[in-house]
Amino acid sequence: MLTILAAGSVFFPGLFLLSKQCLKSIPALRWSEGDAVIVSARLVSSVQAVMASSAGYIIASSCKDIIEDQHWLTSTYIMFAVPYFVYDIYAMFMCYWYKLRVKGHEEALAAPQHMRSAVRSYLRREFLMVLHHVVMVTVCFPVSVFWRQGKGDYFQGIMFMAELSTPSVCLGKILIQYKQQHTLLHKVNGALMLVTFFIFRVLLFPYLYYVYGRYASIPFHMVPLTVPWHCNVGAALLMAPQLYWFSLICRGALRLFTGASRSQRPRAPSADAKDHPADGNALPQPANGYSARSTEPELTTH
Repeated sequence: MLTILAAGSVFFPGLFLLSKQCLKSIPALRWSEGDAVIVSARLVSSVQAVMASSAGYIIASSCKDIIEDQHWLTSTYIMFAVPYFVYDIYAMFMCYWYKLRVKGHEEALAAPQHMRSAVRSYLRREFLMVLHHVVMVTVCFPVSVFWRQGKGDYFQGIMFMAELSTPSVCLGKILIQYKQQHTLLHKVNGALMLVTFFIFRVLLFPYLYYVYGRYASIPFHMVPLTVPWHCNVGAALLMAPQLYWFSLICRGALRLFTGASRSQRPRAPSADAKDHPADGNALPQPANGYSARSTEPELTTH
């Protein structure tokens, strides 16, 4: 167990550092530190998503009995992926930090007190995402590895497949970062993100309830009354942020697909304070990509 945790603790930060160094040093790229950090964080998230989704598919497709069947990959990947959520809190902060620097705060942010201020601001703006990661480590990890006692690997595999929406989310954030909201790639990726997020995150728990209803030969509407209460509470707590983020994605998609003509009109230099890098009051886009206040026709992303 400790060996697998150690492997995850090395793999994800190591991949981040390797990616950042390559983006900065490859002659054809020579990206700045900030750009390399932000893109590398998206890359690591996408790699983790592909690995989790692949593991989930293998597990779910191998379990004929959704309660009793076990697969060695279930607990193994959980332990391997736990360090990712710890690393990702740091990576999201680094993205937030470099976005602040782009806004013209390089000298002010050099002081230690401003670093503490940036941490507090980051935790306020990204509270839900940070809380989600903390819960994954402190609650979901022990529940999945110890409390389940080897039962329900099929359900765990299906939950791994929720990560299928993450690569399109990360690509959307990169396209927004480089002002590519007007491109066909951004629109196609936005539609893909909307569909995958809805299927693999919003419909996830209703599907699990449906599958258990078929297994237990009970109607779908009776499943919540049949399963233990803590299962319902856990499902509700995990699904609530997904619904919130999906609502933001829908709002972003609406702006993207209905505001294309508006985005093509030239804008006055003073139309938006965030267009002025020297404005010390300008705030960066949230590190997790979601923004309920954005006025741009861009697809908000996770």
